[in-house]
Amino acid sequence: MNKKPKFKMSAMAKREERWGLIFVAAPAIGFVLFMAWPIIFAILTSLTKWNGSKGFAGMMSKYCGLDNYVKLFQDTKFWKTVLTTVIYLIGIPVGMILGLILAMGMNRKIPGVRVLRTMYYVPVISSLVAVSILWAWVYNYDYGLLNVIIKTLTGHHGPNWLGDEILIKVSMIIFMVWKGLGTSIILYLAGLQNIPRSYYEAAMVDGANGWQKFKNITLPLLSPVTFYILVTTLIGGFQVFVEVQVMTNKGGIGYSAATIVYYLYEKAFESYQLGYASAISLVLAVIVFIITALNFKVQKHWVKTID
Repeated sequence: MNKKPKFKMSAMAKREERWGLIFVAAPAIGFVLFMAWPIIFAILTSLTKWNGSKGFAGMMSKYCGLDNYVKLFQDTKFWKTVLTTVIYLIGIPVGMILGLILAMGMNRKIPGVRVLRTMYYVPVISSLVAVSILWAWVYNYDYGLLNVIIKTLTGHHGPNWLGDEILIKVSMIIFMVWKGLGTSIILYLAGLQNIPRSYYEAAMVDGANGWQKFKNITLPLLSPVTFYILVTTLIGGFQVFVEVQVMTNKGGIGYSAATIVYYLYEKAFESYQLGYASAISLVLAVIVFIITALNFKVQKHWVKTID
């Protein structure tokens, strides 16, 4: 039987292969150091009652199995933060609808439209801590701008926006919608400008009115943008922390404004229950993964593309 001759690489090919491996090694090492190892470490930590002392050896000496997860699913405070986080997600469709309406308005040739686009996008690039402090002043019961306006218009003092268990959620949702509105506007504006004008011209020839053009052309062809905004804002919505930390006092009255990540922070860096906090983080990661996977699963039924 004749053996196939072995392929011999030239010196240039070997050199190119080495350089290729070097370039691939950088992101691979980065993934191991900054993604894979932290995930593995979090899983190991979640199986312990480690408080951060004595390093890795101290962590393994505090092994407790699945006790943290059993405790977590029986923790009423945790489930309260889950519910609050889900309530905050109400702001996502509100922000998307407002973003689409404003983007359609800014897609017209009107004086000062570039200034308007800039104004709406400034909150996105502003420091989250700074704007959170600003809005905490706006919501202040005694001298906040919002209550000053209410008293000027009605003669009655406004409510305690950050001191009521229901109003504090409403206040946080309003702030989050305001903060993220610029991103939705810019993305929808780009999507609107990418729709060929010939589609609308053909619809006009067929006698379609404004609503029919919006329903059958604009909305379907903006669905990829809508899908992107939905997925990214859902992921971000489950990670709300800074707003709660800055605008509320220890999660608000009755812990009514606290989110999952805020609860995680308290357990990890105030109570030093790093094992329990790691269990919370992994449960949160699973929740986000499931919701994201479901979005990708169903998107084929409603996301349309321009052929």
